[in-house]
Amino acid sequence: MKESIYQQNSNKLTVLLEKAGFQNRQELSKIAGISQWQLTRIEYGLMHRVALENLLSLSAALKISLEQLITTFVSQSQYLENWQPQAEQRNLAAENQEYQRLQNTIEQQKETLESEFRNASLQVIESWLLQWPTAVAAIAKNPELPAKRLLLLMKPIEELISYWGVEAIYTVGEELPYDPQWHELIKGDADLGDMVQVRYVGYKQGEKILYKAKVSTVEIEN
Repeated sequence: MKESIYQQNSNKLTVLLEKAGFQNRQELSKIAGISQWQLTRIEYGLMHRVALENLLSLSAALKISLEQLITTFVSQSQYLENWQPQAEQRNLAAENQEYQRLQNTIEQQKETLESEFRNASLQVIESWLLQWPTAVAAIAKNPELPAKRLLLLMKPIEELISYWGVEAIYTVGEELPYDPQWHELIKGDADLGDMVQVRYVGYKQGEKILYKAKVSTVEIEN
């Protein structure tokens, strides 16, 4: 039996959810800042009734372009029928102009977000940017410069990492049971639960593991 438009679009949305790392539609709705009713409209083939700003937010959350979002859920015939309610009164030049306007809106939004991100990041590491070159020059002149004083200059980098929501996994020298989900063994052999020692910390962002902690087996003294 041929699938309905709703079933087809629901399956397509599920695929996009999984690719973007969302667990369900509720999570996507929250992150994108749109109601689940808007998602239901898209599943029923009514994307033309969803506001442009909502489509932009949805495409950003799903990590695809607005054009990809539209072409995924709207066929060419649907586009002509629904997105051009007065198509007979509009020529091709007008349609191209509208498409270009949408593209410009997307580019402007992207540039604005990137600019805000850069500015916020630079503000966090401003003191490091200003002082680190001087510290490097001082080290070149005086190799005996105490390292503890230089560690203070790295504080802004730590704050930036924290600002991004990145957390360290364990601490250097920590001993704990081996777990391949969180650990990368760089020396020795270990089975699940064997004691290992952290050589290099790992990092995570929320529930996502960015880098596993590098560990080695712990030598057992007889």
